[in-house]
Amino acid sequence: MKQIPLAIGPESRPSFDNFVPGANAAALQHLAALAMPTAPVYLWGPAASGKTHLLQALVARCQAAGQTAAWFDAADPEPWVLQPHWALVVVDRCELLSPVAQHAAFALFEAALAQGVQWLAAGRLPPVDMPLRDDLRTRLGWGHIFALEPLADSETRAALRREADHRGIFLPDDVMDYLLVRFPRDLGHLMQVLDRLDEFGLAKGRRITLPLVRQMLAEEGLPEAGA
Repeated sequence: MKQIPLAIGPESRPSFDNFVPGANAAALQHLAALAMPTAPVYLWGPAASGKTHLLQALVARCQAAGQTAAWFDAADPEPWVLQPHWALVVVDRCELLSPVAQHAAFALFEAALAQGVQWLAAGRLPPVDMPLRDDLRTRLGWGHIFALEPLADSETRAALRREADHRGIFLPDDVMDYLLVRFPRDLGHLMQVLDRLDEFGLAKGRRITLPLVRQMLAEEGLPEAGA
């Protein structure tokens, strides 16, 4: 378990404002308007569908309001014990919960429900399809369930283009094509790459071009696309 530290700056973590919804507008609207505590929420979908972004956005909103959020991952050691000052409990990667962690998650859910603590969980599978004990699978199926989908290529391109324009960066089409081939099409990861490119270009005193991208990857010891 980890209690998420406060962000240092306004752009240092995901928020509801910088989430690109694509087909996931319903989940965004529900969580952004959530008045805690209320019914449990479960998000499911493949990698790069925005689950972690939305989880972190609600954590950030809690902390901005002076509340404490606790985050549990399937790999975290036990015990998982609810603390009286928590306002939000997040459990991530539910499909990977071990038998021992499943017991801990079930007890945590029951304690949160009894004490009026908001429950938010996520995984790659819908509750009905997860290889979990029946009582936990049933609990995860309570409340509101949202299936998330990765952004379409056009949406990913548009989001990168908007962010680059916001920073005053000209991102040529060949650089955009290269980034989408070279890196996973996870918008959060691509934004981190854009951060590195921005810093690298400033350090070199050069605009962002394909040779500059290749130079950065070479200096970071990363292989070429398709290598």
